[in-house]
Amino acid sequence: MLITIVSVVLVLGGLIFFHELGHFSVARLFGMGVSTFSLGFGPKLWKRTWGKTEYALSLVPLGGYVALVGENDESEIPEGFTEAECFSLRPAWQRFCVVLAGPLANLLLAWLLYTGLALFWGTPVLLPEVGGVQQNSPAEKAGLLQGDRILSINGKPLASWEEMSQAVSASNGSPMDFEITRKEGERLTTLHVTLAAERSTRKTIFGEEEVAWLVGVRSSGHVEARQETLISACVSGIDQTWKMIALTCQGFAKLVERVVPADQVGGPIMIAQLVGEQAKQGLAGLLALTALISINLGILNLLPIPVLDGGTILFCLCEMLFRRPINKKFQEYAMRVGLTLLVALMIFATFNDVMRIIKA
Repeated sequence: MLITIVSVVLVLGGLIFFHELGHFSVARLFGMGVSTFSLGFGPKLWKRTWGKTEYALSLVPLGGYVALVGENDESEIPEGFTEAECFSLRPAWQRFCVVLAGPLANLLLAWLLYTGLALFWGTPVLLPEVGGVQQNSPAEKAGLLQGDRILSINGKPLASWEEMSQAVSASNGSPMDFEITRKEGERLTTLHVTLAAERSTRKTIFGEEEVAWLVGVRSSGHVEARQETLISACVSGIDQTWKMIALTCQGFAKLVERVVPADQVGGPIMIAQLVGEQAKQGLAGLLALTALISINLGILNLLPIPVLDGGTILFCLCEMLFRRPINKKFQEYAMRVGLTLLVALMIFATFNDVMRIIKA
């Protein structure tokens, strides 16, 4: 329980702090005033002022906040600051950049974490090794067996299961030469088999059926860590971050399309459970989960819902497009609606979490 509590505080607190650090850094870059930068919420346990900004450690360590000068009303300027430092009086494009910096900071953090994982733990590669063969499939008819390692297809060497799947998909049913190794007793034997993929259906990770060229094998699940240099780790980090961004956006879309059931939406309890489980498994798994949550936090904040960063970004874009600010009363009403939706979503997600615990 102690490991779970500490891990949740560090992960969620760190993610939200990094998000706010994005807002803070760009605001200061433009010379905007920041009255307070707090790590945590609630009563301040420690505070110190550098320049005009008060830096504080607060009682509740789950996140933090940045108080920009004149963020909501240009008339509310703290003592010691000027109108020139007021957020709401700055051009729309500068406010746009400050607000966008928070979600982008979360995506940047994900890249740094994935890069660190690749550099120190290596990039996990799912090996092209057969874990099972489907009955009456092209693979069974060709004589493939569980445990066979696929070395190449049509002379092209394979380093991963993904490369094997891509080669099969690209074949369009044409005959392929599989070079495999098979363990027979203490010996490894190299064999060549010829087979052609068949058009069939399979389920995606979202439970949808799709048509694809398949040979009827499943992965053994064996993973190998590929060691990386600093440069290759950075590239691997970009690749993994992009894949997770695409997967997360796809997940949101499938949720709206009702392909993913609404009861699969998780809240803070589910996140705490996942973080606690990964913390017990080891640091690498915890960092990978942290990167994924950071991506989800960044994309969630980009949704065009008032109260979230995406809502403010939308207002700024409209102001730049129409060359005049959005009516303040309209913004206030929109914020109330957005807050209501956000609270309702949190209640719904927490309800799902509780029901999962009860059913377990």
